[in-house]
Amino acid sequence: LLAALDDALMLDNDRAAAAEDAARNAFRAEPFRSPALAGPSYPAGDKELWRLLQDYLEEAAEVEPLAVDWSRPVGLLSPHIDYQRGGSVYAKVWKRAAEMARAAEVVVILGTDHFSPVPGSLTLTRQSYATPYGVLPTDTAAVDALAEALGPEAFAGELRHLGEHSIELVAVWLHHMRGGAPVPVVPILTGSFSEYMAEGVSPYTDARLKRLVEALKTVTAGRRTLIVSSGDLSHVGPAFEGAALTANDKRLLQGDDAQVLDLLCDGDDEGFYNALQRTRNSTNICGLSPTYLALKAMGPVEGERVAYDVCPADAGETSVVTIGGVVFERV
Repeated sequence: LLAALDDALMLDNDRAAAAEDAARNAFRAEPFRSPALAGPSYPAGDKELWRLLQDYLEEAAEVEPLAVDWSRPVGLLSPHIDYQRGGSVYAKVWKRAAEMARAAEVVVILGTDHFSPVPGSLTLTRQSYATPYGVLPTDTAAVDALAEALGPEAFAGELRHLGEHSIELVAVWLHHMRGGAPVPVVPILTGSFSEYMAEGVSPYTDARLKRLVEALKTVTAGRRTLIVSSGDLSHVGPAFEGAALTANDKRLLQGDDAQVLDLLCDGDDEGFYNALQRTRNSTNICGLSPTYLALKAMGPVEGERVAYDVCPADAGETSVVTIGGVVFERV
């Protein structure tokens, strides 16, 4: 058994550490991080992808792009669910944020790290994200400044960038809204806040999070900055180890989500966290950490709820994932 585990690199030993180092070095040596979901989740060809996303945008005909005051950072909350279920919400929020996407000089993408074993983790990479439209270059100078603030552990889980979908799926929409034109990106994966919730404290009692936010403000100062939170809302039902939802349960859930979105639109970062902390995030809002940090990085903001949807998560529709789109402006 031990030999089999060792062969599978499932023991915490020198052999597994060497293999991880080799995989990390191979990832860093690649010209870019290839899109992991192109083909299985969305078209790998640029023309086919353009047609798909344009169809979603055309269906969102009633949404008008927002005029932007670039004197301060602006931002948005985007889903990272698959396009088949979330296409309408993606289209509405990105269409509303079209001017932000097109005119931004740097884009910070904070994405849920679904697989981090470390609560509160902040994981960077210097690798650039590619989409079917080309490469979105990572702002390595900004990443290096953030790494200096966070310490070497900021790259400890870098390989999770390879398969994590949260940054990729919003990066594709960003690139599409820019007509394929590149823009420097700062990709950051953010781990669970479960530890802070268990202790009954604010995440901002963790000095690392404060250092990240202050470093982000420094590296983006003087540039038209778009801060994107890539996060879905609730995950409830048997697919997420919960009870089957009734029609009334779904109505109540939508009411709970509406209260959460209201707090976001008020720009109330601590109120948003406290509302979820009171129930230990019982509806499994996976966008908690990136959205909280995005609000902190943007400073005082007002948000506009652009879209919301309830998406089936099992064949019997007794499990759901809820998603929303919010556009933020500084006040």
